[in-house]
Amino acid sequence: MKFFSVFLALAISRSVLAVRHYDIVNNCPFSATIYINGQSQGSLPALGGKLARDYPENWSGLIYTDLNQGNPEGPGTARAGFYGQSNYYYIVRDPNWINVDVNITPINRAPKGGFCLSVDCKYNSCPDSYTSPPTAFPPPASGVPPASPLHSCPQAETGYTVTFCPTGELPNYQSRPNFINPGENNPNKCLDVRGNVQANGTPVQIYDCNGSGAQRWSILRGNTTVRLSGTDFCLDAGSTPGNGIGMKIWKCYDNLPAQQWYYTDDNRIALAGKGLCLDLTNGVLINGNKVQTWQCTDNNPNQVWH
Repeated sequence: MKFFSVFLALAISRSVLAVRHYDIVNNCPFSATIYINGQSQGSLPALGGKLARDYPENWSGLIYTDLNQGNPEGPGTARAGFYGQSNYYYIVRDPNWINVDVNITPINRAPKGGFCLSVDCKYNSCPDSYTSPPTAFPPPASGVPPASPLHSCPQAETGYTVTFCPTGELPNYQSRPNFINPGENNPNKCLDVRGNVQANGTPVQIYDCNGSGAQRWSILRGNTTVRLSGTDFCLDAGSTPGNGIGMKIWKCYDNLPAQQWYYTDDNRIALAGKGLCLDLTNGVLINGNKVQTWQCTDNNPNQVWH
């Protein structure tokens, strides 16, 4: 009986220890919802939010976020993958979109002989990855690391840190496309790039909403650019902004004053630091009426944008 008790205690101890620890870190500048095998794990705060999970060593799964137009089901994302039965880890990158950079690093394991390496997937630079989740895995070979894009850290009870936006930046950020409507109740009129001509200087006008790319914008509350979604063109107020200056699109540049806007809580789009707001000229909703900048004034319906 004593022998059996000791054996049982050892077995229980072994089963308790046979787990793998995962630290999931959101280092992005926005809060992010985390998914594991399609199940939401809740939202992590920006710039250091952390989630800990323990699974059996043979657990397999995919960890990802739907931040930056990612898909809660997984496709359209960059995912951290694990196949615990063979101590494998890997990255799956959808070929059509990398929503968020991701890094996998074994916890407290130094790289040696091709094992226990840190793996990165960056926007426009993710060569060491699958384009869809693998459905079969080769058996591990003793002392030989698996061929890329598989990786292995075969030491017992190795855990992993999965970090989204490891640099703290999201260089490819695009909010979900928005239609920008003028006034308080004009859902059928949209901010529009004339003729959908994506070129420097194309005027921006008001037009019937038609669902086209000419009317899809990326904008955030607070400090923001107003980007024609999926393009490298931004709403631009020109080098000498003032009352009556017509708006246009122009190639986006970081920190260019003509493209720095502030979307206020009362739904005005103001040129940062200039006291000028995006304004529907004379409040006229006829197709082709230009939009302009004008001195920001409270309760002006011509400067309200939803």
